[in-house]
Amino acid sequence: MSQDLAIEVEGLKKSYGSVQALRGASFEVRRGEIFGFLGPNGAGKTTTIRCLLDLIRPNGGTLRVLGMDPQRQSVEVRRRVGYLPGELQLDGSLTGEATLRFFNDLRGRQADPAHIRRLAERLDVDLRMPVRNLSHGNKQKIGLIQALMHKPELLMLDEPTTGLDPLIQRELLAILEEARQDGATIFFSSHIISVVERIADQVAIIRAGEVVEVANTQDLLSRALRRAQVRFREPVNLQEFANIQGVKVLNGADPRSLLLQVEGDMEPLIRALADKPVIEIETERPSLEEIFITYYAAGDKEVE
Repeated sequence: MSQDLAIEVEGLKKSYGSVQALRGASFEVRRGEIFGFLGPNGAGKTTTIRCLLDLIRPNGGTLRVLGMDPQRQSVEVRRRVGYLPGELQLDGSLTGEATLRFFNDLRGRQADPAHIRRLAERLDVDLRMPVRNLSHGNKQKIGLIQALMHKPELLMLDEPTTGLDPLIQRELLAILEEARQDGATIFFSSHIISVVERIADQVAIIRAGEVVEVANTQDLLSRALRRAQVRFREPVNLQEFANIQGVKVLNGADPRSLLLQVEGDMEPLIRALADKPVIEIETERPSLEEIFITYYAAGDKEVE
């Protein structure tokens, strides 16, 4: 495995009886990047993370985490990873503070208590309250703190923004960006596409147990179809635009207004417009959500 890689997954397979949850998934995560693992509930995201941490054993494929085999070096892997499970289970009788102390003791007291308090303040959670009295969102905050508090090399977060209000989501994303700046690698799964679009350097899209796309987030957005609305001061010959590479004319009735579909680079269109009496150009770039939906348009049945 390359020293530049934090995670390497090749041909990963996992079945639950007759149900095939992973069907040969493959992807790589480079050290120091934020990697979004995108897919709907049931696509295989949680199963992949559990295999990476040796919480379950795959039926096939190879895995490397921080250069280690998670099946042979599971204790060392977990020591160096901060993990937030998708279905967090906490002892309701303990306070948030006692819960975090327990996790810190398990890790050999790697975390600085002052750092734990700072995280609690930023995520706005009262650590003095018993866990049983906390809302779902506040329990999620406890889970996030336990994953972050020892400043791990690698964060594996399964649906980290679940139950968080928008302001706390924003603060969490700031914390994750700071962790990356300090050298951490962040791998997180999500079906909330706006979160992935905001912070992920790379994104993998998983469908029905297979990774169908791995790409730089901005590259994925830029190569998708866009729409452009152009308005002119005086009539122009709209047919001139029909022969531009990657451009399709969507209207032709009004010679002063042009609606186009553009695939890929906008430069050929900009060159064609350079000598035209343009009043206004409006472009609409698709969101990652629109791109994501195209991978599920066929209506595949998802499994977990």
